[in-house]
Amino acid sequence: MECVSAILRIMDKSFVNALKRIVGEDGVRETDAQKRVYAGDAYPLAKATPGVIVLPSTTQDVAAIMRLCQERQIPVVPRGAGTGLAGGSLAHENEVLLSLTRMNRILSVDIPNRRLRAQTGCVNTYLTKAVAAEGLLYAPDPSSQSVSTLGGNIACNSGGPHTLKYGVTINHILAAQVVLPDGEIIELSAEDAGYDLLSLIVGSEGTLGIVTEATVRLVPAPAAIRTLLAVCNTVDDASNLVSAVIAAGILPAALELIDRTILDAVEAAYHLGLPSQAGAVLLMEVDGPEAGIDRQAERIKELCLNGGAIRVDFAKDKEERLKLWTARKKGVGTLGRLAPSSATQDGVAPRTKIPGVLREIALVATKYNLRIANVFHAGDGNLHPVVLFDERDPDEVQRVLDAGGDILRACVAAGGSLSGEHGIGVEKQEFLSMVFSPDSLDTMEKVRSVFNPEGLLNPNKMLPMGGTCCPHLPRPDDATLRALTHTKAVAV
Repeated sequence: MECVSAILRIMDKSFVNALKRIVGEDGVRETDAQKRVYAGDAYPLAKATPGVIVLPSTTQDVAAIMRLCQERQIPVVPRGAGTGLAGGSLAHENEVLLSLTRMNRILSVDIPNRRLRAQTGCVNTYLTKAVAAEGLLYAPDPSSQSVSTLGGNIACNSGGPHTLKYGVTINHILAAQVVLPDGEIIELSAEDAGYDLLSLIVGSEGTLGIVTEATVRLVPAPAAIRTLLAVCNTVDDASNLVSAVIAAGILPAALELIDRTILDAVEAAYHLGLPSQAGAVLLMEVDGPEAGIDRQAERIKELCLNGGAIRVDFAKDKEERLKLWTARKKGVGTLGRLAPSSATQDGVAPRTKIPGVLREIALVATKYNLRIANVFHAGDGNLHPVVLFDERDPDEVQRVLDAGGDILRACVAAGGSLSGEHGIGVEKQEFLSMVFSPDSLDTMEKVRSVFNPEGLLNPNKMLPMGGTCCPHLPRPDDATLRALTHTKAVAV
């Protein structure tokens, strides 16, 4: 009862009215129904209802909200489109959820210098659409790019299928405007002398500051693209081809593995004419100048056929290429045909160890009596096993959590890491000690405290205890925190 009364004192009418004075009546969501819409991101194993939702339109709005919350000592959780897969934008009833989706404007385009400035609520694909006529594009392309926002991509340092050649988000961010927990607005640039604070902000999951504007690097759209599909009997055969292609000195723009479960679900949804006999396929793409591109594609075909592929198909035109990419980009979404819920893991393994780790994942599925589909960035070893389940079944939810832990242990044991692009959020906090020493974790906490000394910005995320929570409320112990973040709420 003491916690509840403290929450009520924090989220009183005067506070909500103060928020409305900053963003207007329409910029605040406070009814129970409205709160339930924001009760989680795309990680289905952690749900919580925020105290209030606020939707700013400018950096100055964000700064004013942060000053108000600092004064009241109220925690703030920043959120983009809610497509995150690690619970990183989960807000509890004593916290303000700050949604940046109204901050969606492209502010300037500088074609000669190949850069673009946008608010961070801007959807990823809008950046490329704004400059496509000029023969340019924004390279990072997470599979959620038609929905996910620039700010969310920055928070998690997102990658995507074309990461193999073009790099992840950090390689394409030139500058950022950041609001600190006390409301101070700072501008960081890749050209700044001294410590590279911009790189520190990218991938910090909203625990150091809120990025409200960013300047991104634009790259020339390739003159030629060749897209191939290697059809294989088994996942093992397909995964062995990954290292063979890279070892031959070829750097594809993309190299993606899709297993039979995903293929069947996509085919049932979109009727693309995908190979029904395949145990798995490799979707591969090379791009660059027209000269030499066909030789490169033919060399990949030769390597795949010699390595055990049943056949290798070429996309004959743009329409066929888009069909193949539909299979990759929409694959996870189509799994809703097979189960009410799915949880997508994000471990990383060295390319040469992918076949062994995939076999371990198959054993995990058997151990916990779960169905696991695989669709992932094979070229850089970023695995995305998708566990299918029913979140209304508490026993099944626990098995999914246990299976996720075993998958991450297999990745780390193979010499990999916990996350390639989804982040730590609340999902992977308890596993950080597998890859970081206590001293390293303590150093991270000290860095966080420089930017976020009172822990009011995105508390209880990323690090094992995620910084301090609201000082008006008792701080949960480890067991309580795990229970909070892994408790299944009513589906929304």
